[in-house]
Amino acid sequence: MTANTESDRVLIFDTTLRDGEQCPGASMNLGEKLQVAQALARLKVDIIEAGFPVASPGDFEAVKQIAQTVKGPRIAGLARCVDKDIEVAAEAVAPAGDRGRIHVFLATSAIHREHKLRKAKAEIIKAAVAGVKKAKGFVEDVQFSPEDASRTELDFLVEVTEAVIDAGATTINIPDTVGYAIPEEFGRCIAYLKEHVRNIDQAVIHVHCHNDLGLAVANSLEAVRNGARGVECTINGIGERAGNCSLEEIVMALRTRKDAYGELWTGIHTPEIYRTSRLVSQLTGLHVQRNKAIVGANAFAHESGIHQDGMLKERSTYEIMNPEDIGLTTGSELVLGKHSGRHAFREHIQELGFTLEGERLQQAYDDFISLADKKKHIYDDDLIAILQQHLEVVRGAYVLNYLHVSTGNITVPTATVRLEKDGELLEDAACGDGPVDAALNTIERITQVSATLTDFALQSITTGKDAQGEVTVTVRFEDGSLLTGKASSTDIVEAGAKAYLNCINRFLAKADQA
Repeated sequence: MTANTESDRVLIFDTTLRDGEQCPGASMNLGEKLQVAQALARLKVDIIEAGFPVASPGDFEAVKQIAQTVKGPRIAGLARCVDKDIEVAAEAVAPAGDRGRIHVFLATSAIHREHKLRKAKAEIIKAAVAGVKKAKGFVEDVQFSPEDASRTELDFLVEVTEAVIDAGATTINIPDTVGYAIPEEFGRCIAYLKEHVRNIDQAVIHVHCHNDLGLAVANSLEAVRNGARGVECTINGIGERAGNCSLEEIVMALRTRKDAYGELWTGIHTPEIYRTSRLVSQLTGLHVQRNKAIVGANAFAHESGIHQDGMLKERSTYEIMNPEDIGLTTGSELVLGKHSGRHAFREHIQELGFTLEGERLQQAYDDFISLADKKKHIYDDDLIAILQQHLEVVRGAYVLNYLHVSTGNITVPTATVRLEKDGELLEDAACGDGPVDAALNTIERITQVSATLTDFALQSITTGKDAQGEVTVTVRFEDGSLLTGKASSTDIVEAGAKAYLNCINRFLAKADQA
C-alpha cells in the first residue's frame, strides 16, 4: 500500500457550529456547542468553524470558549470584509494561538454585485483585499471566500483569487452558496482556477457546497478530483435551506472508493462518526432520516430475503463498508444501573465525551438515579438525553416542579402545573384539547409568554416498553424568532412540557441579552 502523502490529503473543515446552526430551529446553547466541538476534536476534523463572532454576544462567547478549551483542530471565526467583524473575530479566536483562523467573505457574482452590494468589480476586489490584509494583521491563517462563487464569471473569479492571495490569504474557499452547481461544471471551475490563477500554489483550495439540488456531496467529490484539497461540511449535512455537504458521506465516499479517487485521504477518525452524528441530532433536535446515507437507521438494514441470504454467505455481497468503520455496534451498549456510584457515573459520561462539574454533575446524577428507578435498563442514549439537559444552567429559568394531568375520552383534558423560578413556586391550571396542549397552555399562563407551537415530534430514545420518549418542539414567538427545545422522559406529557419550557427559557435569556 502506498503511504499517504500531504499533497493527497483532503482537509475536513467542519461548519456544523456555524452554517449548520443556521438551520431554522437548530440553535444550540453554549454548553451544547462546547460538547459538539469536543466531539469534532475526537473525530479529528482539521478545522472547526466555531461561529460568526460579531453576530451576537452568544456567538462571540462560544467561539472564544471553544478556542480556549478545544485542542487539536484549527478554530475559525467567520467575518465579513468589515473592520468591526474582523476585529471581533480576531478577539474570539485569539485563545487558540497559532491555531486561530479568520475566515473573511465577500460576494462576487453579478447578481450579488448588482442587487445586494451595488458595487463594481474594482470595488469588490478592493474590499476583499482590504479585508484579507486586516485579518492578516491578527493571524497568519486567513481564509477568503468569494460568496456565490459558482455563479461568478470565471475570469473575475481568477482576478479576485489572485488579488486576495497576494494580500495574504492562505486558503481560498469556493462556495456553491445557493446549491446551483452541477458536478461537471463545478469540477471545471476548480480546474480552471488551478490552471489560470498564477499564485494558486501559495494557497489551498476549499469548497463549500450546499444541497439545494441534492448535489452537495457530488459537487465536493468532483472538486477534489480536480484539485481542491479542503471540503467544508457539517455533521448529518445540516445547514441553511436544504443543508450542506454531509461530512460522513464525503469522508466515507473517499475511503470506500479508492478506485475512483486514488490516494486521496482524510485524517478523520471514522469510528467516531456515528456517535457524533447521534450527539448532533439530539442536541439540535434535527432527527436523522431513516434512509440517510452512512448514519441513518436503515443504512445497514437488510430486509429483502435475497439480500439477507447474500449477507449470511458473504457480507460484501450487499455491504460496501463495515458498520464498525463508523462506530456502529449492534445496539446501544447497556450501561450503569441504579446502584452505580457517582464516580462510576462521572467516568462513564466522560467516556461519552461530556464534562460536567459541581452542581450540574450532581443534578445529572440525581436525574440518572431517578430514571434508573423507572427503567430496568439504562443505555448510552438514555444518558445523553439526560446530560444534554444539564449542559448549561440558565439563571432565572423556570423549572418544572410538579405536573398533573387529567384526561380521557369523555372528560376535558386539564393540567395542573407548578413551576419554580428563583426559589419561588408558581402554580396554575388550564384546559386543552389534549393532555399536552393543556400542560402547555398552563405553562403559558404562568410565564406570561405567548408563543405558537409549530412542530411537535416524538421518538423513542432506546428500545423496550420502558424506553424514554424524546420530544422535540419548535416554537414561534411574537417577535418572529423560532426556537427548538428538547426534553426526554418515560412520560411523554412531561417530556413535552419540559421541551416547551426549554424554549421559553431560551427566549427569555435571549431577551435579557438584547
